[in-house]
Amino acid sequence: MSEARLWPYALEVYGRPGGEAALLAAQDLHGQCIPYLLWALWLVTRGGPADSEAFAPGAAVARTWQDAVIAPLRGLRRKLKAPVPAMPAEKQARLRERIRALELEAERMLLETLEAVSPAPAERGPDAAAALAEAVRVWGGDVPAELLARLAALGG
Repeated sequence: MSEARLWPYALEVYGRPGGEAALLAAQDLHGQCIPYLLWALWLVTRGGPADSEAFAPGAAVARTWQDAVIAPLRGLRRKLKAPVPAMPAEKQARLRERIRALELEAERMLLETLEAVSPAPAERGPDAAAALAEAVRVWGGDVPAELLARLAALGG
């Protein structure tokens, strides 16, 4: 069992080759929450339980925070990619960067909250791909098995 904290683990996984692309595909193409998926993967790598009973509280916390804070910030940041009439581009870019930083801070806060509500590790962790499939089932939606396998491989 690893005693690594969730935030550094999430940054490491996101930064691994293919990590950003796989996680963004799960988010943008399949409606998943990146912090929730990273938390589920972290649980598995530290030997945590990976059933609906373990994932449901985290999914509820993640959905509430994502809907209230992360998604609105992300939407605003993405809208600011397009030019806004009469707004100097450098000012718009500066505002977009500040919103990106707030979005990242909101994701960090969610990961810290998920870590705090995490179930205790079990003696033997489940298969990462199967655990992620269960996490996706609890979250809702569908992620292709190939993408789940890529995400599971990132877990380390």
